[in-house]
Amino acid sequence: MPKDTFKTRLEIAKSKIFKRNLNKNNQPSSSIGTAFKMSTELVSAVAVGTIIGFLLDKTFGTKPWLILIFFFVGVVAGIVNVIKSANKMQK
Repeated sequence: MPKDTFKTRLEIAKSKIFKRNLNKNNQPSSSIGTAFKMSTELVSAVAVGTIIGFLLDKTFGTKPWLILIFFFVGVVAGIVNVIKSANKMQK
């Protein structure tokens, strides 16, 4: 087999693989992946808010007020993030 034929076949194979990978990247994400992302955003926002409240309570000695306040701030932030993600998905 001549070298030129091999190079031509190699270039054709590379272009097919590139096109296949390009098509995979344009496909929408799976439903379970999206659900996992949204639930992770919600839980992490609540956890971060609660941890911040706990640390501030420990520093200022106001237990449990700042934990409660920052817990609800985390819940609101998590819900806002989920709503933003859902709106972005619909576009």
